[in-house]
Amino acid sequence: MSSKLELPDYREQSPEVAKRMADLKARPVELQVNKLTKQFRTPNGGTVTALKEIDLQVHRRELMCVLGASGCGKSTFVRTVAGLETPTEGEILLRGNPITGPGPDRGMVFQGYTLFPWLNVKRNVMFGLEMCGSSPIEAESQALQWIDLVGLSKFANAYPHQLSGGMKQRVAIARALANQPPVLLMDEPYGALDPQTRAQMQSYLLQIWQNVDVTILFITHDLDEAIFLSDRILVLSPNPGQVKEIIEVPLPHPRTSELFLTPEFFATKQRIEELIHPNKSGTDDKLPMLKLTKVGDEVV
Repeated sequence: MSSKLELPDYREQSPEVAKRMADLKARPVELQVNKLTKQFRTPNGGTVTALKEIDLQVHRRELMCVLGASGCGKSTFVRTVAGLETPTEGEILLRGNPITGPGPDRGMVFQGYTLFPWLNVKRNVMFGLEMCGSSPIEAESQALQWIDLVGLSKFANAYPHQLSGGMKQRVAIARALANQPPVLLMDEPYGALDPQTRAQMQSYLLQIWQNVDVTILFITHDLDEAIFLSDRILVLSPNPGQVKEIIEVPLPHPRTSELFLTPEFFATKQRIEELIHPNKSGTDDKLPMLKLTKVGDEVV
C-alpha cells in the first residue's frame, strides 16, 4: 500500500473561493505591467537581463505575493514598481498612469526597518505626512490613528531602539500607509524576524489589509508565507525573470493557522516547489567536499 498522500488538484476551488476569485477579477485593475524588461550594465560593458517581458494585472484590494528562486528578479521587480529602478523596455501603470519614479501613491516597506533612529514612533509616522504638506497638528492626529491601527498606541513616544523587530516593522507599515497610498509594496519585510514573530506579523498584516483600502504586492522567498497571505501568487523563473505561472490560492478566508494542514495547502505548495525547482530529484544534492575528519570519526 502506498503511503503517499493523495492531494487534490491545486486548481480546484470550493464555491466560496471561486466566488472570491471572480469578485477579485471584476474589480478595477490597480497595477498594469506591460512587457516589462529590465537590464543592468556589467563592468565589462555587457548587459544582464534581470526581468524579461513581464505582463501582469493586479486588482484593487488584492494581496499578491511574488515568489521565485534566487536570482529571479523579485526585488528588482518591486523596486521598478516603486520607481526606484527604470524599465529598460515596457511600462508600469498605476490606475492608468505611467510610473516614472517614486511617489506617495506607493508605500514601501523593506526588509530593513528603515526607521529614523533619532525620531520616536509618532514622529516617524508623521514624517511622510508632513513631507506631503500636512500641518504638524494634522500629521500628529493622523499618525496616532495609524499607530493605533497597528496596535502600538502605548509606544507612540518610544524610539526604535526600544522596540522589538516585529514592532519596528509595524511602525514601518504604519508610516508607509499614513499617506493612504493605493498600493503597498513589501520587499521581504519579515525576512529578518524569528519564526514566531514572523507568523504574528503575517496575522497583523491580514488584519490591517482587511481594514484599509490598499492593494498589496508582497515579495517573499517563503512558500508557506506566500500561500497563507495571498489571493494570487506570481511565480517567476530565473535568469532572466519571467512569468512562469500565476496561481490562484484555493484557501478560504479568513486565513487561520489550521489552513497550513489542509490538502489544498499542501497541493499548492507542491505545485510551487515544482515550478521553482523543476529538476529536483528524489535525492539530496551532493557537495564536492574534501574529507577533513579522522578515520573512525564519521557521522551519519
